[in-house]
Amino acid sequence: MASINPPVCDFGWQAPPFNLLSTQKTAVGLSASMGKNGLLVMFICNHCPYVKAVTGRFVKFQEDYLNKGIRLIGISSNDTETYPEDSYPNMIEFAEEKGFNFPYLIDETQETAKKYDAVCTPDIYVYDDKRVLRYRGRLDDNWQEADKVTAADLRKAVDCILEGREIDFEQVPSMGCSIKWKSN
Repeated sequence: MASINPPVCDFGWQAPPFNLLSTQKTAVGLSASMGKNGLLVMFICNHCPYVKAVTGRFVKFQEDYLNKGIRLIGISSNDTETYPEDSYPNMIEFAEEKGFNFPYLIDETQETAKKYDAVCTPDIYVYDDKRVLRYRGRLDDNWQEADKVTAADLRKAVDCILEGREIDFEQVPSMGCSIKWKSN
């Protein structure tokens, strides 16, 4: 397993629209996903050890920030023929097993991942209430051990957004497995 870091991106760009099938068997789009104060979009999958290690932290994040107007969605864009563990039926099982309290969507064509320039799992984007990208970076500084986290970067960034402040710290790229692109 090699870890991949996404490139630094240009902040201020608008969230690209999407309309994808959720594990609840309904289509979910960008407009319906937006919270009153913003949206966290994360590209994840079922088989990545980085994602497996932090899913509980994403569930807790949604518990803590939903009432503050921040919604979270997960999108799986991996090639499911090459990585059958990431198939739609397995996504349903994974979401149930991990207690997802946010929509988990399949990007079968991989077009959404391409529009977002996603490169790894997890790849995390935070948009403000105007759908403007304000944060792309890591969840925190210890993906392996939640009790040893000393820098909760995602929470700090979202708190800045909620307080109407600029994000005043260096955004460290997320780290994870590469998105498994289709060969065609």
